[in-house]
Amino acid sequence: MRIGVPKEIKVHEYRVGLVPASVRELVESGHEVLVQTGAGAGIGFADADYQRVGAKIASDAATVFDRSEMIVKVKEPQPVECAMLRPGQVLYTYLHLAPDPQQTAALVKSGATCIAYETVTAPDGSLPLLTPMSEVAGRMSVQVGAYCLQKANGGRGILLGGVPGVAPAKVVILGGGVSGTHAAEMAVGLRADVTVVDRSVKRLRELSSIFGPSLRTEYSTQEHIDALVIDADLVIGAVLIAGAAAPKLVTRDMVRRMKAGAVLVDISIDQGGCFETSRATTHADPTYVVDDVIHYCVANMPGAVPRTSTFALNNATLPFARRLADFGWKAAMQADPHLANGLNVHAGKITNQAVARDLELPYTPVADVLR
Repeated sequence: MRIGVPKEIKVHEYRVGLVPASVRELVESGHEVLVQTGAGAGIGFADADYQRVGAKIASDAATVFDRSEMIVKVKEPQPVECAMLRPGQVLYTYLHLAPDPQQTAALVKSGATCIAYETVTAPDGSLPLLTPMSEVAGRMSVQVGAYCLQKANGGRGILLGGVPGVAPAKVVILGGGVSGTHAAEMAVGLRADVTVVDRSVKRLRELSSIFGPSLRTEYSTQEHIDALVIDADLVIGAVLIAGAAAPKLVTRDMVRRMKAGAVLVDISIDQGGCFETSRATTHADPTYVVDDVIHYCVANMPGAVPRTSTFALNNATLPFARRLADFGWKAAMQADPHLANGLNVHAGKITNQAVARDLELPYTPVADVLR
């Protein structure tokens, strides 16, 4: 198969779909890999590093899209990239379609086969291609939250862990999944006063067992969320419903009643955000203020640490990329229903039920496509 790796063009996005080590695996399996010049520069890889493992270098994205049967990216395709996709071509990347009707319409129009990292599943129901970026985002959320809390950055002027004789910051984490757990690990490690909210009692028991008395847990009800949020210094939104838009757990009224200089970090922003006041921002302009509360809603948080993020992502995405290349997308999905869950758009049809529901569009089951 001819596999193309274009340079990412989203604002301050430095990750790359394939690192040289991944390219080598594909080339040695008999595939051809075409990499756009400069695609790996943001994480320290020159064109020569790709050529050394057998890749060919293309001068521009148009060439990569034109000559490739499968496009491997990191972030959702921008409008100019969607316009270069064609029927029969495979796109393998993060998509996050539920809150993005414009991108969805463009992918439907393209006729391409679009596989979303974030909806590929594992036998245990987890999301293996989303997990590494959720880990990074969870850890980063505490770093950026602590930074935003500094007075010079508009925050309350609070040290997350306090000092002897001075209380630590109150951190509330909405969601006890992968992101929430990693956020909790970082916040507890900094000696903050940490509470995790989740609607799974089983998960709350697990977190309590992992962290012991260093972590408080609360069952997710609007009453509990309301009380915790308005008293918090830092709130981290880490709620995920696979493929679907994130639920709005924090209302405008709650934000209005929060302390001046408190901080909201919305990891869920890729799926529309879990705060009613959230809107996507970029690394170039990451924060804004609503009712004296700082909002950090960067839609590609892991892009701030692109080298770590790219290697972590490739570790997860490469095995599926090899199957897609070795067998073709259809045969690979027929053999692996978990990979088939990643199919979001095919030949002008929406094949992910949550996306179709949230965007109020017709839904075609993946099973119908794979017949």
